[in-house]
Order: sequence, then C-alpha cells, then structure tokens
Amino acid sequence: MTTYLLAGGGTAGHVNPMLAIADALRTREPEATIICVGTAEGLEAQLVPSRGYELITIPRIPFPRARHFLSSSRIFLAGWPTAVATVVDVITQRKVDVVIGVGGYAAAPAYAAAKKTRIPYVIHEANAKPGLANRWGARSTRFVGVTFEGTPLPHAVTVGTPLRKEIETLDIPAQRSAALAYFGLEHHRPVLVVTSGSLGARSINTAIAASAQQLVDAGYQVLHILGQNKPEVLPQIPGYVVVNYCDRMDLALAAAQLVVSRAGSATVSELSALGIPAVYVPYPVGNGEQQFNAAGVVHAGGGILVKDDKFTPEWIRQNLVPLMRDEARLEQMAHAAARVGMRDGTARMINLIDAALSSA
Repeated sequence: MTTYLLAGGGTAGHVNPMLAIADALRTREPEATIICVGTAEGLEAQLVPSRGYELITIPRIPFPRARHFLSSSRIFLAGWPTAVATVVDVITQRKVDVVIGVGGYAAAPAYAAAKKTRIPYVIHEANAKPGLANRWGARSTRFVGVTFEGTPLPHAVTVGTPLRKEIETLDIPAQRSAALAYFGLEHHRPVLVVTSGSLGARSINTAIAASAQQLVDAGYQVLHILGQNKPEVLPQIPGYVVVNYCDRMDLALAAAQLVVSRAGSATVSELSALGIPAVYVPYPVGNGEQQFNAAGVVHAGGGILVKDDKFTPEWIRQNLVPLMRDEARLEQMAHAAARVGMRDGTARMINLIDAALSSA
C-alpha cells in the first residue's frame, strides 16, 4: 500500500490541482493513504477536509524577500526548522513513499523534509512564472511537471494542469441545453460569460456593467458572475443575467461561446482544454504571472490579452463587440485554444509520480 503526501496550497490555483491529483490517486488505489500538508491560513484549510482528506497544518513560512529582508529573514529562520521537522515526523511515522508539492507556503518545507528523509518528491508548477518554493525545490528533483511550455524550471516536463473532474470530462454539446436552462438563458442566442473569480475584479465588473446594453445589442446574452467586488449599479436589461457566485462553473462554460476573465493558471488551462475563446484581463498586481499564463494560448490565436487599465467601455465597444459579431474568427479561436489545451494533465502528473516511485 502506497502512502502519498501532498503539500502546498494557499490559493485555488494551487489547491485545486492538488485535490485533482489526490482524487485520481484515490480512484486508482482506494487502499492508498493520502495525507495533505498545508497552512491554517490557506484555502486548503477549508477545501481539503471538505473533500475527505486528512490535512496536517504547519506554520506559514514565507521565504525572505529583498524588500523587507531583515524582518522576513527573522520570521523564516524562526519558523523553518519547526515546519521541516513536522513534515519529517509525518514522513517517518506514516511511512510516506513520495511527496507531491504544488507550490505555496507548505511546499518548500515538504521538499526539504523529503530530501532529509531521502524519499523522492514531485513538483507541479501551475504558473508560467514559477513561485519561489518550486524554483528552490526543482533544483533537487528530476520530477517536475509544469502547466505551460517554456516554464523556466530545471527538469521541467509539460503536463498541463490537473483539472477538476467535472471540467476534464465535460461534454459541451451534450450539456449546453441543460446549462442554458440552469441559468435561465435562452436557447437561440449565444452567451458571453464574464468571470474573475470568487473575489471578483472591480475593473472588469464595472466595465461590463456599463457596457451591458451594447453587449446585448450585439445579439448575445451575458452571464455575469460578479464575485465579491460588485459594481454600485447593475443594469436591469433582458438578456443580462447576474449571479453573485457560481458553484457550477462547468455549466457556465458549457453555455459559453466566449469568455472574459482573469488569466489565472486554472482558468487559462480550463478554457484552453475546452476550446473556448477568451479575452484575458490579467490581474495587474503581484509578480505578473497571469500575463505569462495566457501568453501561449494568445500566441496560438485562441485568446486576446488586454491590460486591466485598458479594459474599459470604450475598449469593449471597439474590440469586444466586433469580436462577438465575428463568428468565423470565434470559430478559429476555439480551434486554436483546443490545439494548445490539455485535458489529461492529471494522468500526466500520475505518470510523473509513478516515475518518481520507480526511481526509489
């Protein structure tokens, strides 16, 4: 019986691939032991136990940053030994066979513990611009899976993203009618889906709300998934459907002819795998990874990239509305997205994990 330790998290972009891997391992080996390591502050604290997996928490230990080097170094040096020792204890006491890390605060201590106990570890990097934990960890393992071609990590093999099962198996033609009915949309008009995650993007939400009449006049219905950052005024227009939160994104994507969204790794991977053309508006804060995430599908012709401060009602009028009316171009974009998308990221990661186990 194999014992797997999965480590990492923080955001949905890390936690969801970790859970997809865990689900695949559990399906393949129902008798296997699966242990997850994360932090109490990350999204894994809610999502991992709710999926039925054991979660062991360790302190949130960020790597020292140049901007606040002295203070961040003190925090790191104080917490690092305890975090690593905790994972070492789990590995030795539970007889862990392999560690799988997905990045985030809990990943680096898990990599260090794997090295210390001399068991193999496997990395999955979701973003085209890798985080510090995976950049450090990839130096000492040959088993590195990345979502996007050209991700600058040693030993990187492109595997795509381990997708949620409902996305991986989504049959859009078979589900479209049910999807339209679920959201109260008409069957004879195409659908623009607008989403920017659970928090919502105020810039996207405001520009779309201000342009709702133009979008409907272009012959579309709009399914606008707001998230938490809602505009102050939302128009009441037939064909403009607003939901605060969507727990059936598989159905939202099954309804979509075109999507406007942020460019998180999971979003880009899901839209590409499903062959859905998209306008990507990368999150303008952070290390800029979102613009790199979308670069491959945009270069292939399956998406359009627009900066956050350029996504305005005027840009929508001049660019988005003409795109919505250009059926031939949308069809070309859909084919281009599907060519670069991968639906089998989970299986590819399982193969990498098996290679690591064989190496031991």
